Amino acid sequence: MERLDFLRITGALSGSLMVGGITNVFAGDTRTIKAIAFDGFAIFDPRPVFNLAEEFFPGRGVELSNLWKTKQFEYTWLHNITGTYINFYKVINNALTFAAKVLKIDLDDLKRQQLMLCYLNLKPWPDVAGALQTLKASGVRLVILSNFTDEMLKKGIDHGQLQGVFEHCLSTDKVKKFKPDPMAYQMAVDAFGLNKSEILFVAFAGWDAAGAKQFGYKTFWSNRLGLPAEELGAYPDATGKDLKDLLTYIG
Repeated sequence: MERLDFLRITGALSGSLMVGGITNVFAGDTRTIKAIAFDGFAIFDPRPVFNLAEEFFPGRGVELSNLWKTKQFEYTWLHNITGTYINFYKVINNALTFAAKVLKIDLDDLKRQQLMLCYLNLKPWPDVAGALQTLKASGVRLVILSNFTDEMLKKGIDHGQLQGVFEHCLSTDKVKKFKPDPMAYQMAVDAFGLNKSEILFVAFAGWDAAGAKQFGYKTFWSNRLGLPAEELGAYPDATGKDLKDLLTYIG
């Protein structure tokens, strides 16, 4: 049975393909897709981290979380530019320190430790396990390609009971460059031994979708936050709200 026929049939049986809301679908043959590379946050749900921040600092947790998230990625880009790579877990910690200082929030060692440990206890988004099972059963090769450290990836897979789902778990620690550096995206090409055109990249952030597209991947933006596309001159081949929409797109 052809892969796409399998997805249509299993989707019809499970209802997972009966999801609308896909936008920005450009012309392109998804039948050429042999492998899918996922950003870490497209798989793992970070909301418990930010819920804990609000619990620790009522009325200020959202403010802290927003600045913390922004600085995490600003720091990865600055480390790329300056050639001073440190792993993403350290970046997250440094960004938290900065955000707390700017907002004059009293972040004691215990609260810091608990917030940081949340990143080692992330679980998949609710729709992820079923979608991955459908994709893997169809014969599509799967990989995580993420700024996450190896430890973050391993613990996330263990907590989500996703052992054996991914052929590779690729941390940017391997090349000492964060996305959107081309060296980071190249890891999936090398791991699979495929052409760029045969790999679909699934992004969580708009800038990551743009970076992957500029690199040469087909791209699907899992836009769970409902944000507009970044104005970077490169747009995803399709945008949906979750991995159920991903199944619709490639099916």
